[in-house]
Amino acid sequence: MRDQSTRPTRRGVLFGGAAVAAGALATACTSNNEKDDPAPAAQTGALGGDNDKPGKQVTIGFSAPAADHGWTAAIAKNAEAQAKRYKDVTFKPVQPTNDINQQISAVESLISEKVNVLVMLPNDGEQLNQVARKAMDAGIPVINLDRVFPDKLSYRTWIGGDNYGMGVSAGHYIGKKLKTKGVSNPVIVEIQGIATLPLTQERSKGFADALKSYGYSVTAKQDAKFTVETGNQVASNLLQAHKKIDALWNHDDDQGVGVLAAIKQSGRKEFFMVGGAGSANAMREIKAGNGVLEATVTYPPTMAASAVRLARLLAQGKGMADLVELEPPQSVTLASETVTRDNVSRYLPLGFES
Repeated sequence: MRDQSTRPTRRGVLFGGAAVAAGALATACTSNNEKDDPAPAAQTGALGGDNDKPGKQVTIGFSAPAADHGWTAAIAKNAEAQAKRYKDVTFKPVQPTNDINQQISAVESLISEKVNVLVMLPNDGEQLNQVARKAMDAGIPVINLDRVFPDKLSYRTWIGGDNYGMGVSAGHYIGKKLKTKGVSNPVIVEIQGIATLPLTQERSKGFADALKSYGYSVTAKQDAKFTVETGNQVASNLLQAHKKIDALWNHDDDQGVGVLAAIKQSGRKEFFMVGGAGSANAMREIKAGNGVLEATVTYPPTMAASAVRLARLLAQGKGMADLVELEPPQSVTLASETVTRDNVSRYLPLGFES
């Protein structure tokens, strides 16, 4: 989820903000009814409609980075769980790796096996662009997951999250609450992922733009490298530097484990916090309601489940049930939803473990 220099605005699963239309992926989404059973279907989408009836047997190849981060691990789990729901799908994942050359070799093996469709989350879109193009040239449609390939001829469909939208969602939550409380000149702290990455810069810009609409701005920000350890260190430093804080936005719930640990150790409770990505542990913290974390904004790893569904439709020559067009769209941008104590029960089954 994290480290790709060319990827477009980027963890929801409710395709309300999808580029194609509000209901475009309705058949790929789980129900929002709290009375529904949130068992495995909540993670992979409830089957239903003509598109989900058994069709032509297809083989879907899958390649992703190593599961060394909660969000990345959830990507692989969502893809595999979705594929298992179809009797007409053979799922062929290759060994996950953070080594560019190993991922290239793994994808080349899938091309040699002539899979029908390839779902691919590249370690780096630019460096994996050529092998994706090789698949496309071989007649294998590529579903480009999250980290975009620079050459549009290297993928059939891109699906991913909205980084700028994450910042906007966090900014509106913080701005509205502070404005309602009548706070002027608030101290607003931002803990980024990796400051040099475009995805981080997009999140920060969305955050700043949303805060500006309330007359606010970020007081201090520092990056925490998407790790628990650095999140803990950065949060400790910011807490020491600012004796009073009104609000804090942390870009990533995985590094947020360290951020929350530092806050709890400090005993500080005068501010509220918004997380980012939508991890299950963050949602449980929100649901408990006894800490500073009040909300998180999603960047759903369930995009991998939707990518598998799109791959199956492409291989079977089907369109999307709620669209007039005969084939799936070229790109789908997922909405960044705001999860609070009021709606956390709906989102918790979709959360990933950090």
